[in-house]
Amino acid sequence: MTDYSTTMRTDRCGDLRITDVGRTVTLCGWVDRRREHGEHLAFVDLRDRSGVVQLVVDGAHDLRSEFVLRATGTVRERPADTANEALATGEVEIEIEAVEVLSVAEPPPFPLDERTDIDEVLRLRHRYVDLRRPRLQHNLEVRAQVNSAVRRAMEEQGFIEVETPMLVASTPEGARDFVVPSRKEPGSFYALPQSPQIFKQLCMVGGLDRYYQIARCLRDEDLRSDRQFEFMQLDAEASFVSQEDVLGFISFAVSAAAEAVTGERPGDIDRISWEEAMERYGSDKPDVRFGMELIELTEVFANTEFRAFQTPCVKGIRVPGGSDISRSRLDDLTDRCKAWGAKGLVWMRVTPDELDSPVDKFLTDDERAGLRTAMNAEVGDLLLLVADERRTVRHILGLLRLELGRPPLTAGGLNFLWVVDFPLFEGLDDVGNPIPAHHPFTMPHEDDIVLLDDGDRLAIRSQAYDLVLNGWELGSGSVRIHERDVQEKIFSVLGIGSEEAQAKFGFLLDAFRYGTPPHAGFAFGMDRLTAILAGEENIREVIAYPKTQSGTDPLTSAPTSIDDRHLEELGLRLLPPTD
Repeated sequence: MTDYSTTMRTDRCGDLRITDVGRTVTLCGWVDRRREHGEHLAFVDLRDRSGVVQLVVDGAHDLRSEFVLRATGTVRERPADTANEALATGEVEIEIEAVEVLSVAEPPPFPLDERTDIDEVLRLRHRYVDLRRPRLQHNLEVRAQVNSAVRRAMEEQGFIEVETPMLVASTPEGARDFVVPSRKEPGSFYALPQSPQIFKQLCMVGGLDRYYQIARCLRDEDLRSDRQFEFMQLDAEASFVSQEDVLGFISFAVSAAAEAVTGERPGDIDRISWEEAMERYGSDKPDVRFGMELIELTEVFANTEFRAFQTPCVKGIRVPGGSDISRSRLDDLTDRCKAWGAKGLVWMRVTPDELDSPVDKFLTDDERAGLRTAMNAEVGDLLLLVADERRTVRHILGLLRLELGRPPLTAGGLNFLWVVDFPLFEGLDDVGNPIPAHHPFTMPHEDDIVLLDDGDRLAIRSQAYDLVLNGWELGSGSVRIHERDVQEKIFSVLGIGSEEAQAKFGFLLDAFRYGTPPHAGFAFGMDRLTAILAGEENIREVIAYPKTQSGTDPLTSAPTSIDDRHLEELGLRLLPPTD
């Protein structure tokens, strides 16, 4: 057991138990509550990070909420009828002999109990008070456990921790850079790293063999529940490995983190191809904790006379027992689907004799029967169908499936899932060049490389893989390109000429001239993993000092302006605001 004694205290408040009765102890902490007991006597709950213990104090009238105390006294057993089973220290109390007020406190800006909803901006403005709440203390302890477990897991597998730079050159990685102006070279800028991607690949060229880092990354993207400007990720790279090896390394690390927090190690992590995930769930980060999978109906309506279904793809989802959903709710779902990009939504209530739907009259008996069979429809179910291009259909039904069936993020335990065989390219830009689905350093699937020269480039699979947990993407990785000619070929396909490639990635391409081992890697979000393990729906609740949804920091008022002298040093001049 860890010894927390110091020159100021002998024990922590939450560590005392019935076995400590008779000991003289000195505690330090904050006044959580004070309850008068007679004219002079008072019960004071003293709180520190470990928990709360009851003090019995003679003359406690001047002790107020959140005062910081140092108290010395003797541990005694509480009378049986006053024991508090809700507290780990509930069988004991401290008969206080001396109290020293180390710091007085004004009334806190909000209650510190968990029963009161508090405005988030107010919480973040006074984050130093908010951090005293048990929920936040627990979450940051979980975060520390996750960090520690992941580090141990990586080191057990032979990985070495290497720190990479925070001031780097700007590179196109799919998100906006945060830039830092150079005082030494006015007009030039550093970028804060979106990831250590290139540097970890250079570690492989450098012979470090197995690298890892819990890295701080920064991306100027819109914030949401699973995204902040700055975030932490477990970043890993290894030489002379395959995709299978990397999946094994990372599975071991996330399983160790889960076990450190929950006490149980997850079983083997299932695997699904990107194509199957999109066909069955309409998402590349599928939440497989519930059913309502997408069902293929294109063949059922292959010869249909119903014009709305005369499209390349028809799919549907079955909502068990959903026929009691109101017409107004169905209209709302239709509007949502249209907002997501659908032309419309077809709904059908399954009754004993028919399909109750505005479009039923346009269907043949064979189509009705085929639909019931394909969707395994039962009386009382609701069937929801979308017809359009396949990509659109999958996207719309994937969102609709989550809208109707997704359980809370932390419900149903931990469901890790590997998604593999991603496409190398996700689409075409305005001039017809393919857009990388991950980044331009990803190795094409060995069976599809020939399609780079002559074939459907959007059909090329990559050796890329994602890890999903309860429908959240934890992270992604890939086997990297390690041969200069292949990397130059990919740049060429992307429309990046040799001069541009040399300007942006010359230090990587040059390194490939000096013997680059085959290598692969992965990175996953520590904030996202911690949030789910802590039972939180928003990563802000597991970050000590997060930003608000708008990207501001109420605690420090960041972002702020800087004075003209600093701008002049940096060679910068602000433009007037636009209307």
